[in-house]
Amino acid sequence: MSDAAQPTAAEVRAAAEAVKTALDRHLAAVERRSGEDDPDVYEAFNELAAAAEAYDELLYDRYDEVTPFEIPGAEDSLPPYQGPAEPTALSVLIRRDYAVAEPQRLLAQAARVEAADEDATDDDRQAGTLPGAIGLLFGEFEPDEIASRHKEFGLEEGDSTLWVTALDEPAEAGEWLESPFDQTDPQRVVCRFDVSAVFDDEQDGLEDLEDADDGPDPADPDLDGGLGYDPDEVMPLDDVDDVEVVERGRGEPA
Repeated sequence: MSDAAQPTAAEVRAAAEAVKTALDRHLAAVERRSGEDDPDVYEAFNELAAAAEAYDELLYDRYDEVTPFEIPGAEDSLPPYQGPAEPTALSVLIRRDYAVAEPQRLLAQAARVEAADEDATDDDRQAGTLPGAIGLLFGEFEPDEIASRHKEFGLEEGDSTLWVTALDEPAEAGEWLESPFDQTDPQRVVCRFDVSAVFDDEQDGLEDLEDADDGPDPADPDLDGGLGYDPDEVMPLDDVDDVEVVERGRGEPA
């Protein structure tokens, strides 16, 4: 990171003060909570987590130091489920992030789709710009198909998440189209599933530690280099000097 992009010492200090303030608010919310699932405690917890994470990032960027704070994962941060015991309707919320890794490939795929539309006029052409090409492809293909073929479209997968929330009753047609994600209540999330490269990195780290604990692989050919012979090679007895034959009587201890 360049010096120009680094946070100032004052910014780090301000972030530290924000953590202290968030700690006080969280403690106050806990002291006056009305029950096990008090929403004020939940809100204060999230504010404290956000302040601690911001401070940790600024501290690292400025001083290359970290804190012992560990922000709970997404599943741990959800409040206890408070939705209906027997939901009669569900709402599924999906977010998938992509990076446009190969713009020319994306434009080319959109141009193929557009060329196959015999009814399209010159005014309908969209494949010449990236926003138009993206709209064309996502309008032509289902989201799951784009996810499974993202490389063909010049996209690179990022994080994704899927939330399943419980509803009291099915929504009326067109009821939530103007603001589809504004009414999500974390306490009504039945389950959620997250996909992130962060989880892959953590798993790789665990596997590396397990491999180190297992010790060297006996089948590793590099281990034979210092022996001076191939352990799998059978050597005739005529070629072996000073062989001592020991006869062991039946019944003698080994």
